[in-house]
Amino acid sequence: MNSSFSTIALIGKYKSPEIAGPLLELARFLEGRGIKVLLDRLTAAHIEGCRFPVLALEDLGKQADLAIVIGGDGTMLNIARTFAPYDVALIGVNQGRLGFLTDISIDTMSETIGAIVDGNYVTEERMLLGAEVVSGAESVFGVLAFNDVVVSKGIKGSMIEFEVRIDGQFIYTQRSDGLIVATPTGSTAYALSASGPILHPSLSVMVLVPICPHTFSARPIVISADCMVEIIIHDAADARAHFDSHSRFDLREQDRVIVRRNSHTIRLLHPVGHNYYNMLREKLHWSEFL
Repeated sequence: MNSSFSTIALIGKYKSPEIAGPLLELARFLEGRGIKVLLDRLTAAHIEGCRFPVLALEDLGKQADLAIVIGGDGTMLNIARTFAPYDVALIGVNQGRLGFLTDISIDTMSETIGAIVDGNYVTEERMLLGAEVVSGAESVFGVLAFNDVVVSKGIKGSMIEFEVRIDGQFIYTQRSDGLIVATPTGSTAYALSASGPILHPSLSVMVLVPICPHTFSARPIVISADCMVEIIIHDAADARAHFDSHSRFDLREQDRVIVRRNSHTIRLLHPVGHNYYNMLREKLHWSEFL
């Protein structure tokens, strides 16, 4: 059967030499099926005598029509943001711990990915956030986020005070350790640890989850993904904005963090029969009894 994909990029977890064996195994498997295989430059650095074409991430995005990420969810987050403008489909092979995004087992990856490249898969579209920091009248920082945008206290440990507006409407002023603005994908990440709700990835929503608020009445709020969230820093106390835990920006008083849905989406491919609720039950150990 002819593959649905002619050029596939392989990306492994960075600074992880043990990824070389499984990655080469998969590369040879795909090559044997007549597929052009490309490797990420940082991944190839861990593979001695690599004979496959090696490109920078941005160049992979321009040439590949599918990217397979071997690693954990952190690796997938980074690759997803980079490839989003190129509309490259993504497959995740789990070498990490929980693996909400990298859901294919490394032990069965050749068999599973073989079926996917033959056209037997289900597609899932997931939303991205676009975030910017505005200081005065100037936009001083901008970035994409797949999981979440987090405004939080810094190393001094003091609570911060901020104001939240949604579509320009005042919602509240809060003193707390911070606030998480998460996508449905990010609802099973930091937001889950802060007692936020789990959101199905098909939903077009964002959730605002307070982090240790200095009040008993503060609760998570789920809003439309078409809304604009604005967080205005009143008392910085070493406040910082974090984006998927991969980049950060130090905030000052009166800085504004603005979060909107980005026009790009992430396209994940799963094996036929993939079920989100089965995945949650497995990863979160539901229905297990002592």
